[in-house]
Amino acid sequence: MAQVRELRQQIKSVKSTAKITRAQEMIATSRIVKAQQAVAASKPYADQITQALSALVSHHVGIAHPLLQEQPADTRSAVLIITSDRGFCGAYNANVIREAESLIKALREQGRDPVPYVVGNKGITWYRFRDREVEQTWNGFSDRPAFADAETIGRRLAADFLKTDAEGGVGEIHVVYTEFVSMLTQQVQVRRLMPLEIEERTEGDGGSRALPAYEFEPSAEAALDLLLPNYVESRIFHMLLQSAASFQASVRRAMKSATDNANELLGVYTRQMNQARQAAITQEISEIVGGADALADSGGE
Repeated sequence: MAQVRELRQQIKSVKSTAKITRAQEMIATSRIVKAQQAVAASKPYADQITQALSALVSHHVGIAHPLLQEQPADTRSAVLIITSDRGFCGAYNANVIREAESLIKALREQGRDPVPYVVGNKGITWYRFRDREVEQTWNGFSDRPAFADAETIGRRLAADFLKTDAEGGVGEIHVVYTEFVSMLTQQVQVRRLMPLEIEERTEGDGGSRALPAYEFEPSAEAALDLLLPNYVESRIFHMLLQSAASFQASVRRAMKSATDNANELLGVYTRQMNQARQAAITQEISEIVGGADALADSGGE
């Protein structure tokens, strides 16, 4: 009966775990909808500011701005790595960090010096545990990022991009984040954020819609000074929202898998308990029958 009691304790423990994972799955499911809505809401602004920048560059060919210029003399490359603050999300953070490490290795092979900028407690912990140098960290908002968070990150990256290596700056900026494709699919993406690559198109370009000829006041250069920082911040904000939606989808998938595994384990333990109880009852019956036979034999003598 000791085995039966042990199995009952295990069944009780597994049931408690299944309740927790099921609750986490339901919470993640409800949050995915809000995260998707946030991603959809940020897209029109990002598209419009991209179109405005493309139109400005297209109609003012040769316009110069520090955020548009390559900096071959600066060999430091910033790598913004967007992870989550919490766990229970399967391989979500592992995939991001693995892709970031592949990018860092590729940059080193090109003779560049990668400099990590990390968002999320999981990424921060991973680099600190390995005593890896990190230029800047941000946390506390990976589940529900606000534009102010993207603004803080964007301003720091833009400021470092405008500095030289001697001043602690960087010559280019890459971002590693997770793109939300669907509830079942999330893909890790690597994007070069700076220097910006804006396509210059004119009305004579075939196969592409002509960009509108905006009039910029007081000048195109002044408008570019205002638009480029906003563009960078909106891009980072969109990436943060994509990562947040992907995180919730990963949590939901991981918790569903954990709940299914708990239910399967519950069935195994239940069968084992029933077998143990049957074996114990059979043994007791055998002992009773054996005792009765022994008494009958002794009475007959």
